[in-house]
Amino acid sequence: MWRTVFSWLLLSLAFGLSTPNAFAAPAQSEEERLWAALKSGGHVVLMRHAITEPGVGDPPGFSLDDCGTQRNLSAQGREDARRIGEAFRRQNIPVAEVLSSRWCRCLDTARLAFGRATPAPMLDSMFNESGPNADAKIRQVLAAIARRPLSTNLVFVTHNQNILALTDLSVASGEMVLVVPDGDAKLKVIGRLNLAR
Repeated sequence: MWRTVFSWLLLSLAFGLSTPNAFAAPAQSEEERLWAALKSGGHVVLMRHAITEPGVGDPPGFSLDDCGTQRNLSAQGREDARRIGEAFRRQNIPVAEVLSSRWCRCLDTARLAFGRATPAPMLDSMFNESGPNADAKIRQVLAAIARRPLSTNLVFVTHNQNILALTDLSVASGEMVLVVPDGDAKLKVIGRLNLAR
């Protein structure tokens, strides 16, 4: 019996070593694939702001000019934003421009991660917004993505509702969706990257 088991193990080992993939390099992970895509340039990163203090939306009567009236990043969110920026720098990812919603939680996420942020009304929250205003924002974002530079990348820091409207994907706080144009008024999703876990 033991001789039979031993013979079977030897045959299994010999067969396994003889296959072409026996010593192949491990498959590239999804995260590695997305970093490689970003290094090649030509992508737009749709990033949801990092995690905030508890709540939904913003308090009644909030003002874009006063961060104290808004729902802002939590301590964890600020740390997550810094960690995301460190990962981009560690991977040597080229970023030409960082555009952000004018909400403080988005501007803070962008500045903590990338050290800069250009306020862009087209990325402002679409929470409870529909109709012509929402459609106009989507058209503006799609036009900006179509004009992206091919040798580097753009980062758009915005809100879950906006990313959902553009990609049909709901994302976690700090999560990113890599996209490129795909025909007329469409986006191709290259993948999702969540470094804030």
